[in-house]
Amino acid sequence: MASIAPPSPETSRRNLRTGAFAFAGALAMLGLGYASVPLYRLFCQVTGFGGTTMSATESDAARAAAAATGQKISIRFDATTAMGMPWTFRPTQATDTVTIGERDIATYTARNDSAQAITGMATFNVEPEQAGKYFNKIQCFCFTEQTLQPGQEVTMPVLYFVDPAMLDDPNMKGVEQITLSYTFHRAEDPVNPAPTRSN
Repeated sequence: MASIAPPSPETSRRNLRTGAFAFAGALAMLGLGYASVPLYRLFCQVTGFGGTTMSATESDAARAAAAATGQKISIRFDATTAMGMPWTFRPTQATDTVTIGERDIATYTARNDSAQAITGMATFNVEPEQAGKYFNKIQCFCFTEQTLQPGQEVTMPVLYFVDPAMLDDPNMKGVEQITLSYTFHRAEDPVNPAPTRSN
């Protein structure tokens, strides 16, 4: 029976080098996987892509208010929870009619219906999709971990305005209502959960 010759030192070095490259590539892919969520979120917030609302400052709100023409639009508020999330989550008001360009505030309430502390995080989107880049949030509870104790209920505000630039966009012609939807998901591994405000 013929014996198998051990690999040469050069072959061993080549195999180690190939293994190291494969391991480094796997780590890089893992890192990109973790980075893709915040990068995608940032991209959506900057562009309004996929019905994602825009983040705004007080100066942005002042500029929009100065351009307001008095025209109004209906805003519908929607709230859902992901499967396995034992919370009651709802808007305090189903719809509101706001002046385009002027700041307004909406509130949502969340209650932990379970017998244990639960940490959740809300994601959001806007419909119709093309309205995302005109719906500006100055203050929001989205993407912030909220920890509720058993039976605890909190009220969470959203300060927003609709940019008057929508009136010049032919894609927004005929849009009479914008829907702001939030979905609360369970955060399995909370990191520094944000304090919540009780009613």
